[in-house]
Amino acid sequence: MPYAKWLPADGTMRQMFQRWPELARPLSEFTEVLMRGPSPFTEAQRELIAAVTSATNQCRFCYGTHKATAENFGIDEKVFEQIQDDVATADIEAEMKPVLAYVQKLTLTPTRVTQADADAIFDAGWNDQAFHHAVSICGLFNYYNRILEGYGITMDQAFYDEAGDRLAQLGYLYSPERYPVD
Repeated sequence: MPYAKWLPADGTMRQMFQRWPELARPLSEFTEVLMRGPSPFTEAQRELIAAVTSATNQCRFCYGTHKATAENFGIDEKVFEQIQDDVATADIEAEMKPVLAYVQKLTLTPTRVTQADADAIFDAGWNDQAFHHAVSICGLFNYYNRILEGYGITMDQAFYDEAGDRLAQLGYLYSPERYPVD
C-alpha cells in the first residue's frame, strides 16, 4: 500500500505523473533520450542495465517492469537470475559483463568504484559514450528506485508485463494522453 495519503491502495507511478506533470515531463524526456535515443547500447542492453540496477536495489516495481521490457527486446528471462547469482558466469555477451558488474558495484558501494572497474568496461571494447550511458542509466534508475520504494508502490506480475509491453512499444515520453486517468 502506498505511503502517500493521496494515493489509493493500488496507486501507481502513472498517478504520480498525473499529479505532478511539470516534473514528469522533463524526467520522461530525459529517460526517453537515454533509453531510446542513439547509444552504443541496444535498447535491450539498456533495459538490462535498468533491470540489474533495480534488482540490485531490490526495487520490485522497477525490476519487474524493466525485466519485462528487456524480455520484450529479446533478453532471455533466465539471464536475470544468473546475473543476480554471478555476472561473470551469466549467459550474456562477454562485453556486457563488466558493464553490469560496474552497475552493481556503483549501486551498492559507489565510493568503492575504482579506475580498474571503469577500465574493465573500456577493455571490453566500450567507448566513453557507452561508459557515460551505463553510469547515467544506473544513476537514473537508482533515482526511480528511491521514488518508487519511497512511495511504497508495488504491483503484480500482470502489471509488470503490461508495462513492459507498453514501454517496449511506446517508449518513455509522458503525456496525459499516454497516461490517462485510471
